[in-house]
Amino acid sequence: MLDVACIGIVVADCITKTVDHIPEPGKLGLVDSLNLYTGGCAMSAAVDLAKLGADTALLGMVGNDGFGDFIRGALDKSGVDIRGLKVSGAHATSASVALVNSEGERTFLHCLGANGAYTDTDVDFSVLSDARIVFVAGTMLLPSFDGEPCARVLARCREMGKVTVLDSAWDDKGRWMDVLAPCMPYIDYFIPSVDEARMFAGCEDVAEMADRFFDRGVSHVVIKLGSDGCYVRESREQEGVYLPAYSGVRAVDTTGAGDSFCAGFLYGLSHGMNMVESARLGNAVGAHCVMAVGATTGIRPYAEIKQFMEGNAV
Repeated sequence: MLDVACIGIVVADCITKTVDHIPEPGKLGLVDSLNLYTGGCAMSAAVDLAKLGADTALLGMVGNDGFGDFIRGALDKSGVDIRGLKVSGAHATSASVALVNSEGERTFLHCLGANGAYTDTDVDFSVLSDARIVFVAGTMLLPSFDGEPCARVLARCREMGKVTVLDSAWDDKGRWMDVLAPCMPYIDYFIPSVDEARMFAGCEDVAEMADRFFDRGVSHVVIKLGSDGCYVRESREQEGVYLPAYSGVRAVDTTGAGDSFCAGFLYGLSHGMNMVESARLGNAVGAHCVMAVGATTGIRPYAEIKQFMEGNAV
């Protein structure tokens, strides 16, 4: 039985640092490093979960190209089940260039590629039937899957008795709730970043954001607050809980931080932890992510993360 099946974006990440300014057209700028990593919300979460020790599958689409070969090889090495990963001969593998500045913050240049073609008819439900939790990652960056197709998948997962979880990405097209609304009645756990939650809800107060998500049908809400930790709320009737981030962590690269939080949270849920315990674990996994370059590089087995938590009580 799989602990978690992740559905969503799969990306080859070219990460370069340190980039504090862009050279003028025709000019050359030197950087400290330029490396190729696995990336994309769903892939990063799946690899992180596998590194923590969870049984994980990834469903998505790559191209029949060099980046696709790299991704499949990395997933095989990580022990992620790729029965649901489709290979397209018509679309290139999605790729990003991440520019990391001296503060560890990153800016992305992104090509949708195969992620733009993936839709609900590509989903292998025989894989989902083996999973306790179904996690949709990268909503707003899957134009053929977002909205009604995603809602159909979540609804069917609910019928199959699965726990459904959805994380979002920044919507450069400004559609926000128009895309998310059909999905919300079928989401057990909604885990946006605070910046995304602000755009979805149209307000500034975190508790009010959660209220609006509950009113749309979401069962539970977790809002990622970046370096401030996270906000966790079981239901509309209950008070929310703020959980601070772990202190004394030097961020060298925030790429994949939100996905690693989700991985920690999902590991907790799939291993009998409650929402607050799972979110604390999410904060700890996120802390490990930002301490290394790459979306998944810094993630350690659960036993090591637990030891870190015990030595860094917050």
